[in-house]
Amino acid sequence: MLASALVMCVGLQSAALAAVPEAEAARLGKDLTPMGAEMAASGDIPAWTGGVTKGPAGHVAGERPTNPFADDKPLFVIDRSNYKQYSSRLSPGQIAMFEKYADYHMPVYPTRRSAAYPDKIYKATAENARKTELVDGGNGLKNYLEGTPFPLPSSGLEVVWNHIVRYRGGSVQRVIGQVTPQANGDYTLVRFQEEFTFRTQLTDYDPAKDANVLFYFTQDVLSPARLAGNLLLVHETIDQVKEPRKAWIYNAGQRRVRRAPEVAYDGPGTASDGMRTSDNFDMYNGSPDRYEWKLIGKQEMYIPYNSYELKSSAHKYDEIVKAGHINQDLARYELHRVWKVEATLKDGMRHVYAKRVFYFDEDTWQASVIDHYDGRNALWRVAEAHALMYYDATVPWYAVEVLYDLTSGRYLALGLDNEEQGTYQFGFQRSQNDYTPAALRRSGKR
Repeated sequence: MLASALVMCVGLQSAALAAVPEAEAARLGKDLTPMGAEMAASGDIPAWTGGVTKGPAGHVAGERPTNPFADDKPLFVIDRSNYKQYSSRLSPGQIAMFEKYADYHMPVYPTRRSAAYPDKIYKATAENARKTELVDGGNGLKNYLEGTPFPLPSSGLEVVWNHIVRYRGGSVQRVIGQVTPQANGDYTLVRFQEEFTFRTQLTDYDPAKDANVLFYFTQDVLSPARLAGNLLLVHETIDQVKEPRKAWIYNAGQRRVRRAPEVAYDGPGTASDGMRTSDNFDMYNGSPDRYEWKLIGKQEMYIPYNSYELKSSAHKYDEIVKAGHINQDLARYELHRVWKVEATLKDGMRHVYAKRVFYFDEDTWQASVIDHYDGRNALWRVAEAHALMYYDATVPWYAVEVLYDLTSGRYLALGLDNEEQGTYQFGFQRSQNDYTPAALRRSGKR
């Protein structure tokens, strides 16, 4: 199965900008899952049987996700003493973490293919397979509305687009924390209130209006006090070469709104102390136009998965945030198939990352691990997304994103909400008027 998938990828390279033939699209929901992953069991990876679409006994719908695999025990633990025997299923960045930190370890659990999406996304994805195309040199999409555009990818660029536009509930509100600990583990929590609304979730969505807008995003800094009240508004465009991302910032101290073109590419991430770029958010976001994208193929790999413990209110932030790396006792790794894609900076383009190597989970198209290289081609930063299934909303997403800096010995963790009341709220509706610079100014609290 794996070999045939790779042959298919090679055979379709010449049609990288075209939708797939009907015979290939017809495989979705048969030997492939509705999202394009291999359905059958293979070796230590079980068959996909529909994923997790409801919580375990005792879970209250609408509350923080309860771990449906709480009774699972680690099969084994990878650490500095034995990581070499597992190196074929680790990224160079993961290997570097074992070599840098003596206490770093990965508890490996049974593989649970928990990913699931709503039926409407499966249907949209099947339609996309037959008609969605890359346009403008791969910087935009044609004939796309929602779902996964390329469930049968033939290029690295198609795979990365699957991640960029993937379904995240249509809309979501969340309050999350970000930390950038010093090498000794000291940290200050920055709290954000964020909101995503994809165009299909707008009450007044008109396909002929703002056709190039993918989603709207707002971010309100809640704390610490010195940053509180600063707001960010983003209109995320699909083709960012044709029409660059539109971003505005409300500065609470100045009480004014200004355009923010720096909120893109390697511009600094909000309140990140220089520990992430704008396009490190959500593991990777924005226009792919600065890189050459090469599809390496598929492989089996240990990636963070079903990370319910990192979302549990039973754990305080101090229990999670440690010196050098997060508390790996609370992490969960599983063996999954991933798509490996290499991104190399184009000649004449500028970015602090000269190369990135991505590993995308086949069941969700989410980036799971990304290794980042500097201009000398030296491994610099390692990103891991600790994923889980928000089964109440049928949305796979992340519990926590972590970006490790191998040079400084520091890291950034984004998505902490263990000490917050409530959890993510999916499926609310907004109008386009809620996402204007004037609305941003009215939202300013000081």
